[in-house]
Amino acid sequence: MAFTETDTTGDYENVSPEQLRLFYATKASINPNLSTPSIPPTVSQVHADTVAHQGNLAIMAVSDYQGMLQNFFVGLLEAKRILEVGTFTGASAIFFASALQRNGVSGGPDAHGNKPLTCLEISEEYAAIARQNFVQAGVDDYIDIVVGDAHHSLAELADQTFDLIFLDADKPSYTAYCQVILNHHMLAPSGLIIADNTAFNNVTPFINIPAPVASDATPLDVPFSGFPEEREHGQAIHEFNEYIRQEPSVEAVMLPLFTGITLVRLLPSD
Repeated sequence: MAFTETDTTGDYENVSPEQLRLFYATKASINPNLSTPSIPPTVSQVHADTVAHQGNLAIMAVSDYQGMLQNFFVGLLEAKRILEVGTFTGASAIFFASALQRNGVSGGPDAHGNKPLTCLEISEEYAAIARQNFVQAGVDDYIDIVVGDAHHSLAELADQTFDLIFLDADKPSYTAYCQVILNHHMLAPSGLIIADNTAFNNVTPFINIPAPVASDATPLDVPFSGFPEEREHGQAIHEFNEYIRQEPSVEAVMLPLFTGITLVRLLPSD
């Protein structure tokens, strides 16, 4: 979800009803009674710097609204450990670290040498930016960044368990990521997976098409615009959506917010 979509400093007089509803929801979600701020103080600067240096790629940063929504789940789960797959410049991780503080979790490594939040990022450039942003936010003692291909990094973490797992990396790899997570029991029994961007404009035209998608399958011919538009990309995400919908060990529900957010929980074992 692009952070600009819930920018609360915009011109409210010249927006669509949908945008105004999002602005309103963001304002209405800022809670003055929390032990840490609903929106961490340095996030606005992270957003501004990301726009200045990353240009259009800044759409990959989470919005204030999404950060607060995800932190609500951190509180609901009373989460102690979080795994983030795809960190970019660190806005979402700063939100998560703030929520862990709110849960009474201490920073620094545990008895096994692990900090409360593990972030996987393929780009050393983005990891370096994120590290600097974590220091400025005062949450670097909460976060480990692992740089490299998430397929390999997840395999190396397969003996660990997390209360919340946030997927926001290479979208066509979501199925492979979830298979590792579920097969190795990386999600705590009462935990939650949040998969971001599961209903891009190039995904929704695959409605009613069985997965795996046949080569001659014909998605809806709709004049949707927006990044990304490649059929292969949309097909891969649709196949993930179908995989997780039919996976017998979980229950999944998609929120039709922005480009789609899917929530996944484990079903009780027999």
